[in-house]
Amino acid sequence: MANSTLLSRAMSGTVDPPLLPLPDRVADLLSELGSPPRLAAHLRAVHDVAHQLVDWMERTHPAVVFDREAVLFGAATHDVGKTVHLSELSGPGAAHEEAGQTLLLGHGVSPRLARFAATHASWAESPVDVEDLLVSLADKIWKNKRVPDLEDLVVARLAEATGRAAWEEFIALDGVLAGIGDAADERLAFQASFPVHG
Repeated sequence: MANSTLLSRAMSGTVDPPLLPLPDRVADLLSELGSPPRLAAHLRAVHDVAHQLVDWMERTHPAVVFDREAVLFGAATHDVGKTVHLSELSGPGAAHEEAGQTLLLGHGVSPRLARFAATHASWAESPVDVEDLLVSLADKIWKNKRVPDLEDLVVARLAEATGRAAWEEFIALDGVLAGIGDAADERLAFQASFPVHG
């Protein structure tokens, strides 16, 4: 199967489990950059999980003010720098973070949206907005990786906004993350079904 067909399937094809397609703007950018299909599949999985998180936030935490579209765009593009640093698709590395932000800025993406490429892995280093925390959380929970320090930061933001006790917010967050995590094996299999290279 040709790389462009695989890339198209990774970004928007019918899959099991059902995953929302990547936004057109992101799909166009990934096509232009010649994204590896596996990267597109990863971005789609994280974007889908981010949708679940923001839907839950809006439904259960209306007091928490955040930019839904920024979270979704950030989740859909957080690893775009791996189009430049291909070795980080299958191995460790952080060079893709700054490279991704620079790449997005160079393609006319506003700094407000491009920042997630750089902040998705640095949530613990400096004060970050709730949007950054949600993108970071989506990037972990898509594969059912629980990161207590990250979750504690989210819980603190929720408790601050709602006035409820942190333990109540923890129980609520834990429940939604457990539910999302239940489909992690299927998302991992979806990602793994695409090649790292074209």
